[in-house]
Amino acid sequence: MPQNVPPFAELLAGCRSSAVHLETRDVYGVVEEDEDFAAWRAGKRYDLDDRSTWWNSFHDVVLDAVGRGVVIRRARVVSEPVGEYIRYEHSCTPQNLAAGEDVRWLPRRLASDLLLPGNDLWIFDGQLIRFSLFAGDGRLVGDVMEDAPDVVKRHAEAFEAVWERAIPHADFEV
Repeated sequence: MPQNVPPFAELLAGCRSSAVHLETRDVYGVVEEDEDFAAWRAGKRYDLDDRSTWWNSFHDVVLDAVGRGVVIRRARVVSEPVGEYIRYEHSCTPQNLAAGEDVRWLPRRLASDLLLPGNDLWIFDGQLIRFSLFAGDGRLVGDVMEDAPDVVKRHAEAFEAVWERAIPHADFEV
């Protein structure tokens, strides 16, 4: 059943207190990242002190939300040894931190006894989930929304279990 899923920026703009993001894939094929990933593979690294070279509209939306008091947390569940794409994500994570996110990493070996959602997700204010659906090659297929309280509660609990075990970005080495 098709859904009209609002853009991420609109969902975050409506957030009042919290937004959490759970990522569970080791490879993403997001078209918007293809050029940056290719540049990273070729050796390009961003100078965090020169925001003009990497800051974008996503960072603006996050910074605005954090400025309004929204706490934004991102947890990534990853296989080890990490692959090339996760090394790329790790190298870009200081950009997320600069925008105001808190990011942690959970090695998959430490998540075996946890029940994890089948899809990546964002939970907004503990009331609304935006699931991201990906193809096997990591390309984004689409997003679906869910607001059933019992479903949101289960997924929020799953996120918190991951967050509790996850390693802060500054302490996670790839």
